[in-house]
Amino acid sequence: MEPVTFSESGGIRYLHFGSELIQGAMRIRDPDEIYLEYNQQMMAWLLFLETKPGMKIAQLGLGTGALTKFQHRYCPAVKTTVVELNPAVIVAARSMFFTPDDDRRLETLQTDAKAFVKSSKNKGRFDAVQVDLYDAICDGPAASSLEFYEGCYNILKAPGVMTVNLFSRHESFDINLKNICEAFDNRVLLFPESHDCNVVAIAFKGPKLEAEWKEVSKRAKLILEKTGLPTNKWVSGISRENARQENRLSI
Repeated sequence: MEPVTFSESGGIRYLHFGSELIQGAMRIRDPDEIYLEYNQQMMAWLLFLETKPGMKIAQLGLGTGALTKFQHRYCPAVKTTVVELNPAVIVAARSMFFTPDDDRRLETLQTDAKAFVKSSKNKGRFDAVQVDLYDAICDGPAASSLEFYEGCYNILKAPGVMTVNLFSRHESFDINLKNICEAFDNRVLLFPESHDCNVVAIAFKGPKLEAEWKEVSKRAKLILEKTGLPTNKWVSGISRENARQENRLSI
């Protein structure tokens, strides 16, 4: 397991895995805020799924617990299951980044995400899956095979949405995107590249999704008003970035 280390600068606390590469960040005076842009975009399933009692989200990779804390605070109807292999990351998220302890809305499993998505007991169990799996080398997702993404597809309900953090300036990007597209029948949208060279992919399972972008924009505005999540640029970015999606959402 990689060693877990920390640094602080300008009121921001950073998580590292024994190197200078950043694995997560938190504004100390606002620990429930999702600080990094790509992390914010990992919440894009909110654009397409209405939160409701009994809803279940799988979060593969804990990091600083940014997504966990946000969902725990702003999505009270949702139960989040966190899958994290490194026990030191779980301890760090709770002690250094103020992630809440497990309760009826939060379950933390110390296990391998690749085994988790292959388990038959998880089939069709989750409304959304968030995938952010990186190791100390940080040259691409630690799980990237077609088999892994087929597992992500299988643990989703229909309709269901997966968001994945990809590293755009590395050969792993094309490999991951190809496997995601194959596993999800090419029903994949991309955010524009963020300033830290991350690209978040959104993949869909279930009935075909057809909507006017202005309706999606209304949803984005509602999320912004309720949670402060900066969704105001999401719709324009997604519609521009993806071929044949310029005029309306059809996927």
